[in-house]
Amino acid sequence: MRASSRVLAVALVFATAAAHAADPLPSWNDGPTKQAILSFVERVTTKDGPDFVPPAERIAVFDNDGTLWSEQPGYFQFLYAMDRVRAMAKDHPEWADKYPYKAVIERDREAIAKLDSRELGELLIATHAGMTTDAFHETASAWLKTARHPRFDRPFTECVYQPMLELLRHLRSRGFKTYIVSGGGVEFIRVFAEDVYGIPPEQVIGSRIKLKYELVDGRPTLVRLPELDFLDDKEGKPVAIEHVIGRRPIACFGNSDGDLQMLQWTTIGRTPSLGVIVHHTDADREWAYDRDSHIGRLDKAWDEANERGWTVIDMKQDWRRVYPPKSR
Repeated sequence: MRASSRVLAVALVFATAAAHAADPLPSWNDGPTKQAILSFVERVTTKDGPDFVPPAERIAVFDNDGTLWSEQPGYFQFLYAMDRVRAMAKDHPEWADKYPYKAVIERDREAIAKLDSRELGELLIATHAGMTTDAFHETASAWLKTARHPRFDRPFTECVYQPMLELLRHLRSRGFKTYIVSGGGVEFIRVFAEDVYGIPPEQVIGSRIKLKYELVDGRPTLVRLPELDFLDDKEGKPVAIEHVIGRRPIACFGNSDGDLQMLQWTTIGRTPSLGVIVHHTDADREWAYDRDSHIGRLDKAWDEANERGWTVIDMKQDWRRVYPPKSR
């Protein structure tokens, strides 16, 4: 029985590998969206074809929030910051009566929903600065291991999109280099990007706060300062791509108006190129939102998609499943 079980297990492995080779995107429904993506990859990687792109130029960039993982009911990094405010409150008794900290500590959802960008920035600085980069990495890593999504009761790192994980793997198997270009904090995303997406830290581009080098007890350290160094959103995304990558991508994946300029930079005047927008249309398995959302608003980019010939993923129609199976 043991020998037969081993034979069966090996057979299942080969069968699964063969199935994935035949269909590299098994969590995608067959249709024009899936075909557009697969066709583009095939065209730019066919050596003697008219659209062949050398491997060094096969750059694909991905937004993170709302493109690779969910961003509702709030950006996950903001949820982390709010948990940090509550954890740090015992060392900051003055926060108990100080807005916006008071709203977070008391879990006042109505007040939290009304926080403006300045107030959210204050919370981020209070919880993300004044520590070494190593300390921030340890704190964020610990949170990601224990925190769970309020709706789906699964770790935030399992609120990633299974179809996009398959797409990342497929692109890399065809010689693409995949980058994250996000408005989220670069150090926060680097905590999990390699384990979850297979994207190493040096291929993560994001917003960042200023750092200061110091020798502490003879040990070199980088201290996170309470000051924004670069906001990697909207017009900032093409700038960051040029500074870090030094090549214009040939494929871009986003989901909101914050990705509009990155989509333009990738596709306008570039042949071949691929622009893709994830449209959140599935209220049952995830969320449905676009023009009127205060998070991940998709308005101008959606209008421009038709003009530019960008591919729009209808999450409800194009994805067989949204998330990977639960691990626990």
